[in-house]
Amino acid sequence: MPPLEKARRVNATLDRRTFVAALAAPLGATLVGACEPAMPLTRSATPRLDIAGLDRRIAEIAARAAPAALGVGLMNLESGEAFTYAGDRPFPMQSVFKMLLGAAVLAQADAGGLLLTERYSLIDEQLSPPFSPISAAWPGRRDYTARDLLLAAVSLSDNTAADVLMKRIGGPGAVTAWLQAKHVPEVRVDRYERELQTEVYGLPSFRPAWRTEAAFAAQLAAWPAERRRQAMRTYLADPRDTATPRGMLEFLNLLNNGSLLSADSTRLLLRIMAESPTGAGRLRAGLPKGTVLAHKTGTARTDLGFNPAISDVGVFILPDRRAYALAVFLAGSPLDEAARDAIFAEVARISVHGVG
Repeated sequence: MPPLEKARRVNATLDRRTFVAALAAPLGATLVGACEPAMPLTRSATPRLDIAGLDRRIAEIAARAAPAALGVGLMNLESGEAFTYAGDRPFPMQSVFKMLLGAAVLAQADAGGLLLTERYSLIDEQLSPPFSPISAAWPGRRDYTARDLLLAAVSLSDNTAADVLMKRIGGPGAVTAWLQAKHVPEVRVDRYERELQTEVYGLPSFRPAWRTEAAFAAQLAAWPAERRRQAMRTYLADPRDTATPRGMLEFLNLLNNGSLLSADSTRLLLRIMAESPTGAGRLRAGLPKGTVLAHKTGTARTDLGFNPAISDVGVFILPDRRAYALAVFLAGSPLDEAARDAIFAEVARISVHGVG
């Protein structure tokens, strides 16, 4: 893959007024009106990244985060100029993959191969492990549309919603094949959540009886501690379901400039990401007031005082309308949740300082 520094200059970044207009529309509404054909897009002259300053300060954070591994990617979405730290290292994505899945689902909808109005009546064999409000609510509620599942997967990070949609479009391999066809080669999706979330901790195959948080936690606690530790170590060395910071920037850049989806689907996905309530203490906490952030988080379960992987990636638009992509991964951390989130917030603050 060509270096990010040689990425093509895009015609324009997504105009902040366009993005805000899209966010203001009800999710049930068509978003065509959010950007009229004659509306000019912003082409502000953005400063160059302070590569040396970013490298020095991100390295300081990485040293404090050790023994965890930190990966960072930052891209100016107008010029394509980028900075990465451990940019070619694969990091486990966890639920960040649901953003990729959401894009692949909308690509099928754009092509006429899937309708967002399709209805699904879930049976127990389709349920997945926590986090999944859909699994927890079953059988009280069984019926969902594809649009319901898309919102639950991308915004709320629901595992059942993700697995049902992934099977509908052909499985994990279909998502990876679509990414490769779109020239995003350093990002891969290999497993359903019902596979991944048990394998991370060395558990046997998922059973629907484990669908609630209490049931899954009880099963995990009953499993031998050393087996769980070894499974987490194996997971961190596994190339499956990983992304490099460089590859994630490529995806975010293509999403932003409209190369992946139709204009309506691009706006819909970005708006779902912007409305996500997850990760309030991560990237969002480090960005200036008035910044618009469309992002996806990923969070592994902390077990035995160890968190295998957390992440937060997305596009942010500063109050002066400059737009950037930012991807942050942290793998193998013994820190508590507050300390881990603080690392993400600090990287976001430094990223803003490094863009002038």
